[in-house]
Amino acid sequence: MLQTSRRFLRFGPAFLAAALLSACVDPAVGPTASTQPLPKSGENVYVATMDAGIEIPALPVDKIPETHRRQVVAYETDQPAGTIIINPKTKLLYYVLGKNKAIRYGIAVGKAGFEWSGEAIVAEKKTWPRWIPPKEMIARRPELAKFDEVGQPGGPTNPLGARAIYLTSGGRDYGYRIHGTPEWQSIGRNASSGCIRMINQDVLDLYSRVQGGEKVIVLTASGEMPTGLYIPKPIAPKAAAKPKAEVVVPAGAVPALKVLPTPSFATGTPAATPAAAGVPVAKDGV
Repeated sequence: MLQTSRRFLRFGPAFLAAALLSACVDPAVGPTASTQPLPKSGENVYVATMDAGIEIPALPVDKIPETHRRQVVAYETDQPAGTIIINPKTKLLYYVLGKNKAIRYGIAVGKAGFEWSGEAIVAEKKTWPRWIPPKEMIARRPELAKFDEVGQPGGPTNPLGARAIYLTSGGRDYGYRIHGTPEWQSIGRNASSGCIRMINQDVLDLYSRVQGGEKVIVLTASGEMPTGLYIPKPIAPKAAAKPKAEVVVPAGAVPALKVLPTPSFATGTPAATPAAAGVPVAKDGV
């Protein structure tokens, strides 16, 4: 008993300090939900705004389906606050707030053949990013070759919009982004080459909440949790139409024409037959 007490006196303070220290450490260290103000119910968040000297125009709210407008919603999930969950089936993105709440945004997702699913992390984020089209896209759309080397500078017509959030999976960049778009009418559709499009006002809001390192879950096309990373194979560009080959008929395939002799006709005008007595002779023009 005395020996045990001596051991406690010797090691107890260290154990106690470790226990107190461990109680101060969050076992799930990582990104947490942003403290940015939440959108208010009924608030018009799609007003015109100036950002870095570039005007982002106001949008006609009545043209945006209510389900795809930015808003706080009830959302049950076991994922921690700060997680981004993307549902391609419903064209919605959820930024998890915790306590079964999330901010919901309308999005556009990949067209047929460009859908991907799996887990990724936020690796980088940029304001008014430069857009460099991938070589596969240039092969499909040769008119984009002018942006192959230098890219398109950030601006109101840039396909990446006002902000871009860069995603990696397993430490690899597959070229997928969450980004703004000047084509806000595409929200709610399968319209992109695999990236997640957002209204510029919405991507500004999400960008302000993302710190870096957040988990991003892209559900399957049917809205189910992914069981792994699925990356579609690049779609090959359509081959140019081949000119039609000239039809060559081999000799002997068509029988030779048989030349018939030209018939001979008697020359001169045959003698008129005298009309019978009492029968009138016909005349032209009658």
